[in-house]
Amino acid sequence: MAGDRLRSVGLRPTRQRIALAGLLFAKGDRHLTAEELHEEAVGAGVPVSLATVYNTLHQFTDAGMLRVLAVESSKTYFDTNTSDHQHFFIEGENEVMDIPTGGLTVNGLPEVPEGMEVAHIDVVVRLRRKRS
Repeated sequence: MAGDRLRSVGLRPTRQRIALAGLLFAKGDRHLTAEELHEEAVGAGVPVSLATVYNTLHQFTDAGMLRVLAVESSKTYFDTNTSDHQHFFIEGENEVMDIPTGGLTVNGLPEVPEGMEVAHIDVVVRLRRKRS
């Protein structure tokens, strides 16, 4: 199944790509860093380096299987849900959550330069726990 999905986007289904795709997509929509996926892979007995995880995530992103979220300068999150949607980021907990569909509208966008089109709009609403 993962092999067919990889072939359908033009990627060769190597053993490591199949294993990483299985870990990524088996749990539904999720947001994770390369380090988190590497930790999952090691825990699942998948022999893969962190560099290979990074390369594979970028290959999956280039193929349209993932979406990149830059919510912090020091971390990049990868989103398995590539549909148009926005995010909450919980500061101090490094957790990313989808904003429910229809929960946000963006108005007053500037005119797009000639020959360009909007690919997508990223909105990250930063949250923190209330202090009691």
